[in-house]
Amino acid sequence: MKLIVNIPAYNEGALIGGTIKKIRESFSADFYMGKGAIIDEKIIQVIDDGSTDDTARKAKEAGADIIISYKPNRRLAYSFKQAVESSLRNNADLMVNIDADGQFNPYDIPKLLTPILDGKADMVIANRFGEIEARNIPWVRKSLNKFAASVIGFFLNYKTNDLTCGFRAHNRETLLRLNLTNVHFTYTQETIIDAIGKNLKLFWVPIEVTYFDNREAKITKSIWKFVNNSTKIILKAIRDIRPMKFFGIPGLLLVFLSLISFGTFLFNYFPDFKITQYRNYLIFGIALFLVGLQFVVFALIADMIKSSRQLTEELMYQWKKDKYDTGK
Repeated sequence: MKLIVNIPAYNEGALIGGTIKKIRESFSADFYMGKGAIIDEKIIQVIDDGSTDDTARKAKEAGADIIISYKPNRRLAYSFKQAVESSLRNNADLMVNIDADGQFNPYDIPKLLTPILDGKADMVIANRFGEIEARNIPWVRKSLNKFAASVIGFFLNYKTNDLTCGFRAHNRETLLRLNLTNVHFTYTQETIIDAIGKNLKLFWVPIEVTYFDNREAKITKSIWKFVNNSTKIILKAIRDIRPMKFFGIPGLLLVFLSLISFGTFLFNYFPDFKITQYRNYLIFGIALFLVGLQFVVFALIADMIKSSRQLTEELMYQWKKDKYDTGK
């Protein structure tokens, strides 16, 4: 069984060498002598996402087995897509994604791999907000993450925890089934929603992480830009995975409010059969009903599109399976 530990990197020349060294050292942990002994091949892969420093050279000097470099910088989602394709090409059975800056402990990798090896999960995500909360994480980021997790959990009817942590493990089935539609920002939320929509088994494990002081954000400089981009990704993903809920719930709510408005109009109309002074209730009710009906129609149309998309994705899965499994 082959494990690829993937490191996405952008201008991490100062830190990536130490991270690779620590990952290499972690391969001698007791886990790989016991339950992890079936992992007989362990590869370190670096995706150099258009760095303008010496990231690629430092990675090579530190002993990275696979280095993929390209220009210009194309953001984290594109980097993840390249990592998945490379892992499949190199016949990986497992892929662990870990940040280049060393804030995650490579000795925690077995915690992510164990549920997969036990057959309990297809994809395991590190949870920074569970039993062990991340230290020094900005309060705004933590609160927004928890709020987004609760919203997604409601729409998908699936208990979700940390949505944005990049420290995660995937089995080969997950790598074959995931399809990224956004390659211009981050992949973290979209892949979780996509995996749930494809009935893959997700698992969160608590890990300890300490955020470095004065660490420059790589994804975005502004928290509000991050929120804006993440919100668009989440809304599009939920729209595609649960269209009946996404359009149907607002539609039924508007129809219900329109019935209340109609009821108020009729209650005031029947005593003296006068319309003029109560016509606003009638107009408002008609407007709400028409808009609500449109949402219900959108839900039905989107659900038909979802069925077509599922067939297309199943064909893509079979195509990728044939393409990448020839050497296994």
